[in-house]
Amino acid sequence: MGNGARAQQKRDRNAKDAKKGPSSQLKVNQAACNVKCTVCMQTFLQTVREPALKEHAENKHSKTIQDCFPGFAVAA
Repeated sequence: MGNGARAQQKRDRNAKDAKKGPSSQLKVNQAACNVKCTVCMQTFLQTVREPALKEHAENKHSKTIQDCFPGFAVAA
């Protein structure tokens, strides 16, 4: 097996990977946005923590976290 054979193997491997198409995280992130503010309808990722939601409610709307996110339960 010479250098030409190795180069061809690498080209074949790269061509096979290129056929898979682009992989983007955008659709996955959009689907994971399931925490929604009831006042402004802004969405947040499901992994959002209480301080970020509290900050949003107080700074944007001058309301409590329960007013903006009634279904949000603090993880124990």
